[in-house]
Amino acid sequence: MGKKHIVFKVITIVVVVITLVLAVYIMLNRKGVVEDYDFGAGAYYYADIPTEQYNEIVNEDAYHSTIPKWIYYVLFFAWGWLMWRLWIWIEGRNEGRKK
Repeated sequence: MGKKHIVFKVITIVVVVITLVLAVYIMLNRKGVVEDYDFGAGAYYYADIPTEQYNEIVNEDAYHSTIPKWIYYVLFFAWGWLMWRLWIWIEGRNEGRKK
């Protein structure tokens, strides 16, 4: 095993442990829970809010952007393309290692 491989393995383990610790912390301290709406696991954020109550809870006028909507679409597709190219690059590097 190379030195790079060991470093990446340690980094991966550290990231997984931090993620699990943060997830447990968020759940135990009920961060992000809407206390007035008990929808089980969906109480986090607004995933399971009944349609008739949605407009009472979510204020769609709370956020206004000066950026045109088409820019968000372009950025979304550019990010998708970039991730696709990254995936191809990673796969190409892995193919070279299998030989």
